[in-house]
Amino acid sequence: MWNLLKTRKHEPSLPHGYRVYAIGDIHGREDLLFEVFGKIDRHERAHPCAQPIEIYLGDYVDRGPGSRATVDLLITRRRVCDTVLLSGNHETYVLEFLREPKVLGAWRHYGGIETLMSYGLRPSLNPDADEQAALSAQFASQLPPDHLDFYQSLSLSFALGDFFFVHAGVKPGVHLEDQEEQDLLWIREEFLFHEDRYEKMIVHGHTPVREPEFRRNRINIDTGAYATGRLTCLMIEDDRVHIL
Repeated sequence: MWNLLKTRKHEPSLPHGYRVYAIGDIHGREDLLFEVFGKIDRHERAHPCAQPIEIYLGDYVDRGPGSRATVDLLITRRRVCDTVLLSGNHETYVLEFLREPKVLGAWRHYGGIETLMSYGLRPSLNPDADEQAALSAQFASQLPPDHLDFYQSLSLSFALGDFFFVHAGVKPGVHLEDQEEQDLLWIREEFLFHEDRYEKMIVHGHTPVREPEFRRNRINIDTGAYATGRLTCLMIEDDRVHIL
């Protein structure tokens, strides 16, 4: 797959001894996430590595039916594995809804109703202001403390070797260390249509594609798991990369 990237002066690589498993947008498909755990564990047993790291690119909740179960699995996973948990734009709705109930007016269009239902709430399809306030209070009372800590502790990006991991992408022309949260979580066209190289190879999700997309400056591994049943895990070691 690196043949798409041969125009670089050198192939992007990780420091020796490290291996990354990068996982795309899950969106409440805890069944697929559990399967990916199994694939990673079997791969590690067959090919031991000194420093394996699992990097999750955000959008754990919404759309699929198992948002709460997905977060439960990730909380358990980070206790036993070296994990990096990045925020997606959908996780920002969870915390914003706790602060400002009216955000549900927008969130419901992106799978917020399914997320609330996974936590045991029963919202109507189009909650009015009073119901939004009641649901926010109920959500706050039913959200487990370790789930609140999970949502509050998510990172915006992670860099290792020649790779930069992020949910949505980066703004062209801005140094990676100077990127703004809005772009890291939400950017699309300006990033996707940019063809020049960045300081590092960008590994991202956010924009669903039929197959993992390998470009000279980025790799997109969001294969629309909630709708397609395909959750992609990208394995990177030294300068080698493949879909697990």
